[in-house]
Amino acid sequence: MRSDRAKQKRKKKRWIIVGVVLLLLLVGAGAYAYSIYHSLTKAVNTMHTPIKRESTRVEEITFQRQDPFSVLMLGVDERKGDRGRSDTMIVLTVNPNPTFKSVQMLSIPRDTRVEIVGKGKEDKINHAYAFGGVEMSMDTVEKFLDIPIDYYIKVNMEGFKDIVDALNGITVNNDLNFSYEGNHFKKGQIHLDGKEALSFVRMRKEDPRGDFGRQERQRQVIQGVISKGASFTSLTRFNDVFKALGKNVETNITFDEMKSIQKYYKDAREKIEPFQLKGQGTKIDGIYYFIVPKEEIQNVQSRLKKHLELQ
Repeated sequence: MRSDRAKQKRKKKRWIIVGVVLLLLLVGAGAYAYSIYHSLTKAVNTMHTPIKRESTRVEEITFQRQDPFSVLMLGVDERKGDRGRSDTMIVLTVNPNPTFKSVQMLSIPRDTRVEIVGKGKEDKINHAYAFGGVEMSMDTVEKFLDIPIDYYIKVNMEGFKDIVDALNGITVNNDLNFSYEGNHFKKGQIHLDGKEALSFVRMRKEDPRGDFGRQERQRQVIQGVISKGASFTSLTRFNDVFKALGKNVETNITFDEMKSIQKYYKDAREKIEPFQLKGQGTKIDGIYYFIVPKEEIQNVQSRLKKHLELQ
């Protein structure tokens, strides 16, 4: 009996990813040792960056009630003196309830033409971040998808390699043989260090699928981080992981909220359902845009609303 309890306890401790935050918020399921817990709380407090915007939610989310919620994930290439653009935009809707027990993972092409909320004009969706940061990005995506965007996670893609390296690399299943930035990526299951992972997700022009191929590689890396994080049993590199997260990730999710998500939503991460917008590219006044038909927008809105139990 004691042995079984010990095994269960060790198994619980190995759960170090906050179920829905998916991407990159690796969080300890318990306080294994003071030094580890202290490093974790320090990193999360560093990551926590609240924002000022009004929610479109009619009722406040209650984690104990397992209310479905949404997260906008932004991958941003920031340079000194330049806010940059959000080259990666992924919307997660999380529902742990028995009917769903899943995470919907919608990739939005960066060139998608939408109304930029707060600018009063149509433009590429990734320009929202350049114009108005996280808040304008959330407002724009919220109006485009007609769902409330509850939380955000912003990842500095330049520093993303530090997170992958802190995990001793990740494994992905590559579906395209290509070379980029001095790295060769063969088809099949491959192991990537941080520098390779960054090149892997950045390549776009050599992929016949364009931005869609890039999005698929982004999902591969995200899921690789999740998989490695969920099975990461060695305590020796936890400080490196937490330090990398603290330096490169910002979110408005608090530490207490993360703990509640881990406790009440972990079933949702067992089923991740990635999908993407359908449309076609065209040039308007000499500028390339990705145009999503109204019918497709309505289908995606309906799917996400159903998953958030808003219908």
